[in-house]
Amino acid sequence: MPDARTTTRRAVLRSGAAVTGAAALGAAAPATAQAAPEPPRPRVTAKVGFVLSHEQFRTQSLVSWASQAEAVGFSHVWTSDHLQPWEDVQGHSMHPWITHGIISHTTSRVHFGTGVTCPTYRHHPSEVAQAFASLGILAPGRVFLGVGTGEALNEQAGTGSFGPYAERAARLVEAVQLIRRLWEGQRVSFRGTYYTVDQFQLYDVPSKPVPILMAASGPKSAYNAGRYGDGWICSAKDLMKPELQAAFAQGARDAGKDPDTMPKYAESFVNIGGPAELLYSGVRWRFTYDSWNPELLYEPNPLRIQQKAAASFSLAQATAAWPKGPDPDVHIKAAQKILDMGGTPFIHSGEHDQPGVIEFYGKNVLPRLTA
Repeated sequence: MPDARTTTRRAVLRSGAAVTGAAALGAAAPATAQAAPEPPRPRVTAKVGFVLSHEQFRTQSLVSWASQAEAVGFSHVWTSDHLQPWEDVQGHSMHPWITHGIISHTTSRVHFGTGVTCPTYRHHPSEVAQAFASLGILAPGRVFLGVGTGEALNEQAGTGSFGPYAERAARLVEAVQLIRRLWEGQRVSFRGTYYTVDQFQLYDVPSKPVPILMAASGPKSAYNAGRYGDGWICSAKDLMKPELQAAFAQGARDAGKDPDTMPKYAESFVNIGGPAELLYSGVRWRFTYDSWNPELLYEPNPLRIQQKAAASFSLAQATAAWPKGPDPDVHIKAAQKILDMGGTPFIHSGEHDQPGVIEFYGKNVLPRLTA
C-alpha cells in the first residue's frame, strides 16, 4: 500500500500534467461567460487559387497558409518551383516538392501543384514523373503538375545549360510525352531527341494520371499547351489576349480536345495593404512588369535581375495593373473578369502579411464571386 507521501506526490503530478496539457492546447481557465462562436462563412462557389511563393517565404509558413487558404474557401494553391528566387531581395528558395508532400497531409480538399516545374534541365522527366506520381498517390485527385520552359536563374545557374526558346519548347513537349508514358506503369525504353530512358518502370503510379498544365505567354507555347497539355498556366494579362486564347484553342482542337473544358490558371498580383505594403511587394516583384524580357529571362543571377529591373522599371510601373487597396469591390471585379474568361484566378500577393490577405479574400471576396 503506497504511503501518504507517494499518494500526495502522484496527485500533484496528475494535477500539474492536466494544467500543462490544457495550456499546451490553448485552454483557458474556466470563465463565467464563453465567447460567442464565429458565425459560419458564406458558401464559396467559384474556383479560386492562392499562390504560395517559395521565393519569398519558407516551407513552414507556406504549409500553414495552404491550410488557411483551404479553410477560408480557396479551391487551389500552387507553389513556385525555383532553385533561386527571381530577385535577391526575395531571399528564399526551399524545395517545393517537399512542401507538397507536407500539404498532402495537412489539407484534405484543396488542389495543389506547381506554377511551374521545368522538367527539362535541372529536373529530368523521369524524376518529375516519379515525384508527381507519388504526390498523386498521397493526395488522390488533388494534385496537378504545372510545367514550363524554365529560366536562366534556375536552369543556367544550376546546370550550366539553357538553350534558345525553340529548343526549350521542343524539350518540354518531349518531356511531357515521356512523363505520360511513364505514368502508365509499364517498363519503358525511350530514345528521344533530348531524353533517354532504358528499361525504366515506375512501380507506384496513381490510378488516375495527374493533370499536366503548361505555362505559356506567347502563341507558340499557348498552342503547345492546348495540344500537349491538360490546361494552360498564364498571367491574368495573357489570359485576356485574343491571340493566345485562339492559339490555345487551336492546339486543343488539333488534339481532339475541347478547349472550353480545359482549365486555365491565371496568376493575378494583388495588394490589399497601404503604401508600406505596396512598397514592400513592389520592390520584390518589380521584374514582373516585363518578366520575359531577355535581359531578365537569360540572366542567371537574381541580384543582377534585381538591379536590371530597378534600372528599367519604376515601382509605379510594376504595380500599376495590380488590384490595390482595401476596397473588396476592386478585387472582386478583377477576379470575376478572369472567371468570366473561363479562367481560375490565382491570387498572388507579395505582401508581408500573407495570412491577412488570405483572410481578406475569404471574408470579402470569395463569397461574392460567381462561377
